[in-house]
This record gives sequence, C-alpha cells and structure tokens, in this order.
Amino acid sequence: MRFEAERVALLDPERLWSAGEVLGRPGPVPRAAGVYGWRFTSAPHEGLPVGKLLYVGIAPRRMATRTSRQNLRSRVRYHFRGNAEGSTLRLTLGCLLGLELRRVGSGRRLTFTVRGEAELSAWMAEHAKVSWVEHPQPWLLESELIANLDLPLNLDQNKRNTFYAKLRAMRAAARERARELPIST
Repeated sequence: MRFEAERVALLDPERLWSAGEVLGRPGPVPRAAGVYGWRFTSAPHEGLPVGKLLYVGIAPRRMATRTSRQNLRSRVRYHFRGNAEGSTLRLTLGCLLGLELRRVGSGRRLTFTVRGEAELSAWMAEHAKVSWVEHPQPWLLESELIANLDLPLNLDQNKRNTFYAKLRAMRAAARERARELPIST
C-alpha cells in the first residue's frame, strides 16, 4: 500500500475523539486537508463490528471542476451536528438505526427532520469516535483505503464490500419512502 503510515494512523490511532471534544472550542481537529475515520462503541446495525474502523471520508472533496473549500475541522464537526442532506455518514447511520427519512423545505432536501437529526446527533455523541490524518490529496488516500480495507459504511468505490448491497438497498428504500410521504414541516 502506498500510504502505509496514514493507513496505520487510521487503523491504530493514538487517540479517538468524541463529539464533545470535537465540538468544543477551539477543538482538536485541524483546519487542514485529510482523511477521517469513524468507529462506534455500539453497532449501528446487526452484524457490524464494534470499535473497528467502519467509514472513511475526506476533506476537501475533489469534484470534476473544482475542489470544495471544506477542511477536516468543518467536515468532522458537520458529521456530528449537521443533517443527512449534507452528510453521507449521517444518512447511512440514520437509515441503519431505523430513523425516518423525510422531504423537508421545498421537498427536494431529505433529512431525518429536526427530531430525527437530534436523535441521531445524540446517538453519535454517545457512540461515535473519530480520528484523522492530514494529507494534501485526501482523495488519493481515500481510494487506497477503500480498495484495501473492509469499510462497510462506505458506498462510493466499494461495490466489492459484502455489506454494499444491503446498505445501498436500505438507503434507496428510505429515499423512496420519503418521496411517498408528504413534505415534513
């Protein structure tokens, strides 16, 4: 593997950080580019391991025509307190935990509503732990990690994972159900 030091740092981090620590001021997460990894002290779904690296994400995200302006600090903090529309991790966890996805606002955005997002934030505050590693081109490291590790909560670039089909179906069913329901206020 090309990024051995970074892989080791995410698989066996010196420290795992909780929501309270990450969301505190000034907070430990750097305003830098890199990859973050998530573990949970309670399995978000039957059959998923506890305490093992289950998901990696990056900041900034590289898109076809530009690179996002996000950094590790903004992205990790958003995962802890944002909503499912802006966080693939939150969308995945909410679906796995059985929260109801709904259309909100104009009807184009999908979230777990204020109540569901608060429930998800509380679950994450109790069970989610995160670590990170700085890297100037995190998309390269992310691709390498997904190709070589068992990361069941990542869908992008991860069709070979045994949990892929189940997770993809759960998320699709949640989206389909949300489109059938009236817009939530």
